[in-house]
Formats: sequence, C-alpha cells, structure tokens
Amino acid sequence: MSHLNALFSPRAVAIIGASTKELSIGNVITKNLQTYGYRGAIYPINPSAPDIRGITAYKSLAEIPGEVDLAHIIIPSSQVPQAMEECGRKGVKAVIINSAGFSEMGEDGARLQTEFLATAQKYGVRVFGPNCQGIINSDPQLKAYCNFTFTYPEPGYISVVALSGGVGALIMQALADLGIGQRLYASNGNASDVSISEIIRYYGQDEGTRAVILYTEGFSNPREFLEVAREVAAKKPILAMKAGRTEQGAKAASSHTGSLAGVDIATELIFEKTGILSFTDEGEMARAAMAFATQPIPKGNRVGIITNTGGPAVIATDVLVSCGLDVPKISESSIERLKGTQLPEAALENPIDVVATAGGPQFRGALDVLIDEESVDSIFINFVTAPFTDTQEVARQIVEVSRLARKPIVCNFMTDLSQERFQITRDILKQGGVPFYANPSDAAKALGALTKYGRIRQREIGRAETFAVDAARAKRIIDQAKEAGRSVLSATDVYTVFEAYGIPVAPWRVVDSADEAVAAAGAIGFPVVVKVDCEEIDHKSDMGGVAINLKDGAAVRATVEDMRSRLGKFGRLRFFVQKFLPGGRELIIGATAERELGHLVMFGLGGIYVEVLKDVAFKIAPVTRLEAGEMLSSIKTAALLDGVRGEKGVDKEGIVNLIQRVSQLLTDLPMIQEMDMNPIMAFEDAVYAVDGRIRI
Repeated sequence: MSHLNALFSPRAVAIIGASTKELSIGNVITKNLQTYGYRGAIYPINPSAPDIRGITAYKSLAEIPGEVDLAHIIIPSSQVPQAMEECGRKGVKAVIINSAGFSEMGEDGARLQTEFLATAQKYGVRVFGPNCQGIINSDPQLKAYCNFTFTYPEPGYISVVALSGGVGALIMQALADLGIGQRLYASNGNASDVSISEIIRYYGQDEGTRAVILYTEGFSNPREFLEVAREVAAKKPILAMKAGRTEQGAKAASSHTGSLAGVDIATELIFEKTGILSFTDEGEMARAAMAFATQPIPKGNRVGIITNTGGPAVIATDVLVSCGLDVPKISESSIERLKGTQLPEAALENPIDVVATAGGPQFRGALDVLIDEESVDSIFINFVTAPFTDTQEVARQIVEVSRLARKPIVCNFMTDLSQERFQITRDILKQGGVPFYANPSDAAKALGALTKYGRIRQREIGRAETFAVDAARAKRIIDQAKEAGRSVLSATDVYTVFEAYGIPVAPWRVVDSADEAVAAAGAIGFPVVVKVDCEEIDHKSDMGGVAINLKDGAAVRATVEDMRSRLGKFGRLRFFVQKFLPGGRELIIGATAERELGHLVMFGLGGIYVEVLKDVAFKIAPVTRLEAGEMLSSIKTAALLDGVRGEKGVDKEGIVNLIQRVSQLLTDLPMIQEMDMNPIMAFEDAVYAVDGRIRI
C-alpha cells in the first residue's frame, strides 16, 4: 500500500487527542468520520475517557489491537515529536498533524518541526501538515472524512487541493451549493512533507478524478511542480487559482526585467507552460468545474446556440465571443432539417430560436441538427421554464443528447425553484449530468473554460532549438568576472558573450582615450554612438553617459572629453564606440533568474517605452519557437511590429531567433542573475542588440 494511499484511503484511523469536549477539533473529527459513514475502524486515543462519542477510547496507540494506516495528531506542539515516535513504532504509514505551533510560529516551532520530521523519516511515516485540516475521500466504499470542516460532499469526479484551509472550505462549499459532487479533498497547511505537487500527481493517477481544482499562494519547489503539472495536465484538466497577484513587487529590482516581472508572475507562467487553466475568481472556477465533471472537451471554438427566449441569447453571445468562441452560420441542409421540426415562428439560424412555446420535440430537433452540424463544436442552451410547456420533457431530451457525449452541452437554466414542477425539471438535468447555471454569463464562461482547455490541449509547444555556439568562451568570461569579484560585466564582456551566442550586434570597439575613440569611429564608419563604460554607472543615459549620431571625429573627441570631466569621479572610465543605427523599432529582451525555476525571459517594446507602457510578455526558459512567436503576438502593441501607417514592419523571424538564442544562453549559463538587451534595434530585414547588461 503506497503511503499516499494510506493517507487518502485509510483502512483504520487513530485520533491522538480525541476529546469528549463537543467543539474540540479531536471531537469534531471523530464526529465527522461517524456522520459521513466512514467504513474503516476508528480508534480515539484519550488517556482518561473510556469512550469518545460512544466509540471505545484507548490510552495509547500501542494498546490498539489492529493495524492503523492513518493517525490524526491534535495535541500541543511540544508533545508532537513524542507522538510521532509512537506512530513509527506502531507502524502507522501516514500522519495528519492538525495542531499548529510549528515553522509558522518562529524558531522554537521550527525546531519541533525538524524534530518530528526526522522521526517520521526514520520510520518511513508520511506527514500531512502540520497546521492543516486534512483530507476527505467521498468514495462510497470508504467515506473517509479525516478533516474538521463542515461540508459533507456528495460523491463526484472533481478533486480539490488547497494550500489554505479557509479557501479550501470555501471552494468545497461553492461546489456543494452548485450541486457538484467531489472525489478527493486535501488541504496540507505548512506542507512540511507531503507537497501539493505529490497530491496533484496522486490525483492524476486516481481513476475517479476527472478534473482537479488547485488553490495556491506560490510553490516552495516550483521546478518539481512544473514537472508534475506538465505530466498531469496532459491527462486531465487542472483548474487553478493563484492568490497574491496584485501586491507590487517588494524588492525594486535593479534591472527592468526584474521590476517588470511583478510579484509572483512565475506561478502564472508555470500554469501557462504546463497547460493549467488559470482563474482569478473562485466562483467562476467552481462553476467551470461543473462543466468539466461531465462534459467532453470541444474540438474547436465554434458554438451552436439554442434558445427559447431572445435577450439572454444576446447576453450569452457577447460573453461567448469575449471568451474566444465563434457563432458560425449553419449549413443550408441543417436549416432544411430544422424546418421539419420547428414551429412556424422559430428563427432557423444560429442562434436557433425555438421560441417560448417549444416543447421536447422542438428542442430535440434543434439538438439533433447541432450534434450533426460540421461547423459546430459545442452547444449552448438558453432554457427558460415557460409555464405553458412540458419543461420536464425538454429536460429529458437535453439529457438524452448530452449522454451521447459527442459535443459538450452547457445550459443556462432560468426558472423559479419555489415551484415543485420546476424543481423536478432541475433534478432531471442534474441527475443527467447536464451542467446548468442560473444566468447566461455564468453558463457562457463555463463553456468558455471548456473551449480554452481544448485549445490548450491542442497547443504543441515543441522543443527549444539549439544553435551552434561558443559556450566555453562565454563561460570563461563569466568565470573571470567572478574571480575578480565583479557582479556586473563590462561592455566588452557583454558583447563578447553575445557574439559567442550568435546574437547580432552593431559593430563596436572599447577604448581608453579620446584619440583611440576617434580612430575606432573612423574604422567602424560614421555616424557612431559613444557610451561611457564604468561598473559604477548603471543607467548610463540618465547620467549623460550616452551620445548618439556623432557624425565626425571632432564630435567624438569633444564627447569623450566632456564625459571624462563630468563622470571621472565615479571610477575608471572606458568608452564604448558603436555604429549608430537610426530608424529601427526599439525593442527589449531581458531575463531574470527566478528561485529554483531557472530564468524568466521577457520581450517587449524597448527604449523609454519599457518604463512608460510596461508592454512586455514573459515565458519560462527554455523558450521554444512557438512560445517565442506567442511573445511577439501577445504584447498590446503587437501591431507595431507589422508596420503601421506606411511604416515598414520588422524582421519577426530574426526576433524569434534572437529570443531562442537568449534562452539557450541562460540555460547554458545559469549563474546569470539578470540580463537586459535594451534597446534592440529591429529593421525590416535585420535585428541588432545595441545595448546590453549582464549581472551574475
């Protein structure tokens, strides 16, 4: 028996700290196991009470006659290490520590946590928590409610994992209010041992789980999560919500890329890279889960709409289109078929308005046509329970077609549930597994989520390309800088690294004096740019350390002498002379190292626009050709890359190539902390990096 099986499907549960006090956690967990109908053995442990809620209590674990798979620990934190020792000796395979007072409480708590984890490891016990709720398994053969919450879920196909117990309980209640069953539930608190990644993997292997809901506030090991999520999301949908998305990045990073990445963009990027569906609203996530629990995934974004009322179809159409769906025309042959089943006043196009007096046969006729219609991938129904029709027959017909599972069906069910006949109509839809919602916007967003997931599933991200580069030369430069104790590379170093990776740069030289600068400019060819090169000067242009479009030797000499007199006080100055390339579109490519995840790569409009518009896109390295293309098309100002009002477009293929070369550079040289190429000058037929900085 795997140790996570012992956690999620325990044959016997011990409750260390079970209490006769009605509202204590030990009493509530015992009561929940009883009330939910747990099929295994329950062993309350209490040194003084003969029984807890009518169940024989034991003074210690050692006294329990049978085997114990899972133990709850609900005693003061100082006693937990000793209790863990007893669990190990008894052969308990998994422990849920409901008690708080560990790493979240400072040094003493952290010491206790280290101590009980060492003991657990010695005996091979898996630890869930501490400071957590626990798990629920609704399987009718088991009914394990190893948790102190208050919602008793019906059996179903959605499994939930939540870092925060409060949000977990909220999601569980939201699903219950919608009448959606659940399969497994887990909220793991401090996650000292069993991680969210492991729980997701377990759900991925669980045959009864059709979709996973995840709530997180970030990951302690993002790389592990990325691997697991990629594997599970390929098999079944993961619907996720990340909280803490608006707090402005706490540390003002020294490079643009760092500060533009925001507070925890990495989590959203992990969701995107692994094919997880991301939500910003917990209610919307729960309602989407209702559709994922019973409906197939649509093959495309074309929706057929059936309605028996006008206005809600208009609202639904607006929301569906805003979710990326298309409402196509249906074929002439479909319209001919509809004429045979619909009332004379029906509107025979898409949306099909069967009108308010339509009954079961009219709805069925429209459904049959849309199920067969080549140009439709999913079906949206507006169903108002008109008092002069047999609404139960309409519901039965919707259920029959839904059970064919050929295309997803989502229903906006508008009714008055104080009337018993409409409650029966609702129950027919519910028992038939048709997802239904009280208003058109909610229903449309749920179908939008199904469609978006279908699109994600079809997206072949591909592998990152590798180019022939001189990695050894680049690494030598970085190693030398490290040995010299420099964290910011000099201009010579930066451009040599770029050249080693085939990153196109405008011709350049680095010189020490005005004479050398004039000679270098002559060799490169006018006009040129002169920049000061000094480790102590970070943003050169702000300090007056950049001069552009210098047309002759005299201008170069005057510029170098002026910079030396103004900026000499900062330290040793060298001068960077480069070909001036006017007229291109200024872009930026940057990178920032993200804890345990590797690098985030950034692309956007460069120059001063970065600061003003913050119009940038991020991806996790390594970046594939498809992802690089998505970066170009996803910025708000993407149209500028194609050329606007007679301007020429830029070499997009060159930019995609450049992003991938940067990605390879970061993969080969993980010691790079931050990198900016700003600006990159993009022309119709070429792209050049004209300024760069690298921090290691």
